[in-house]
Amino acid sequence: MAICLTLIAAAVDSLDPKGSTVMRRFCVLGLGFFFAASVVQAQTPGADDPLAQMDAGASAATSAEARGVLRARDQAVLASEVPGRIVELPFSEGESFKKGDTLARFDCSAYQAQLNAAQAASRGAGEELAHNRQLAALNSVGRFEVARAEAKVSETQAQSQVYQVQVKRCSVVAPFDGQVVERKVQRYESVPAGAPLLDVVDNRTLEIHLLVPSRWMARLKPGQTFSFVPDETGKPLNATVKRLGARIDEGSQTLLLVASVPDASGLLAGMSGTAHFAESK
Repeated sequence: MAICLTLIAAAVDSLDPKGSTVMRRFCVLGLGFFFAASVVQAQTPGADDPLAQMDAGASAATSAEARGVLRARDQAVLASEVPGRIVELPFSEGESFKKGDTLARFDCSAYQAQLNAAQAASRGAGEELAHNRQLAALNSVGRFEVARAEAKVSETQAQSQVYQVQVKRCSVVAPFDGQVVERKVQRYESVPAGAPLLDVVDNRTLEIHLLVPSRWMARLKPGQTFSFVPDETGKPLNATVKRLGARIDEGSQTLLLVASVPDASGLLAGMSGTAHFAESK
């Protein structure tokens, strides 16, 4: 560029020596603007949005990719609801279970004894109430004694219900069909209330979770289909957008996208892969 400016300035000097300085300045200034415009035009990038609309009449297909992971809709870390010693833990990692199966059982002898005592007290209160009602019919006792007997029956029944709940909590029942991911305790261990026991998952109810650029939001709608290829299998899956997240992450400017998988056979929660979005033009 410097060589071109020198040659042009020399040509101007030969044509008009007196006005060469002014002309040289105008030439250099004009060429400078031309050079700057050329650089800007050369460096101006195309649309960086992979899902952006292409020019009308283009026959190629635009595609976009995003990384994602498979997650189960039904997954949980089951915890102890009562303190106690574990006497039964029948399922190990990887084993399958059915909804309603007992996954863990605690030594419940103390709670059962308390329940038996409360039920006996409730029966005794009921007998006393019946006796007072008979006496009240004969005008041998007043209404106060009958009301007090009724209150005693209600109290003992409430105590029985409390102990029934505690006895029921001595068994941890499977909330859904699934598999054991991890046993966090072992049989015969004593654990406090709230201690994690088992991590369980149902791999039949998998969803794809993606973090996509927020600028795609206007182009992604529920019901839209795309392809998802898990790294572990390499086989493409047909997925459908179920919903978009409720908030854009301020730091990464990404949005959560959740998609459904029609057939989850052979897949496991935690698999990662690449989603491919395409629009035919």
